[in-house]
Amino acid sequence: MLVIGNGESRAELDVESFNLPTVGCNAIFRDVKVDHLVCCDRRMVREAITHVNTQQSCVYTRQDWYEDFDVMPVPDLPYHGELRQDDPWHWGTGQYALLIALQYAVTDHIHIVGFDLFGVEGYVNNMYKDTKSYDVSSKQQVDPSYWIYQNKKIFEHYPKQKFNYYVEENFPLPESWQDIPNLKIIPLTDLKKHIII
Repeated sequence: MLVIGNGESRAELDVESFNLPTVGCNAIFRDVKVDHLVCCDRRMVREAITHVNTQQSCVYTRQDWYEDFDVMPVPDLPYHGELRQDDPWHWGTGQYALLIALQYAVTDHIHIVGFDLFGVEGYVNNMYKDTKSYDVSSKQQVDPSYWIYQNKKIFEHYPKQKFNYYVEENFPLPESWQDIPNLKIIPLTDLKKHIII
């Protein structure tokens, strides 16, 4: 299973060339057909359902409003916690995309691309910045602390699953991820060595 975020590191990848089922995030549908599309923002769901052939791609959104759009609900979290970042409302599209990939994975490997976490020189890092429903490129980067915490929760709650996380050179590995046994940080340049094309 290939999970595709919209970080700018994936800009040069032809993700449709990989022979894997795919889960994509938000506006990826503007450029790439994915098997499962996750949109946790109302504006993105509205745009997606007017452009996506729902016979070819399954669309998901938050449990609070999936029925309003006649799409699928994102999964429940695999755990309960007391912190703000444990509240399902504070989980984003990328983390729900990982949970959906885990539901449909047919092997023990989840391949993750475009989950850059950090900004570009302090500014927003997204393939679709400066487009409809997205931040402008001059906006400060998003604080990645929730993503880091929530991804770690996913890695920990699925210990039998292997997560291959593809990153650009000089990716600053979060300290809390240092000793996660089922997480492998792999240079983006080695992607084709790990995925059958």
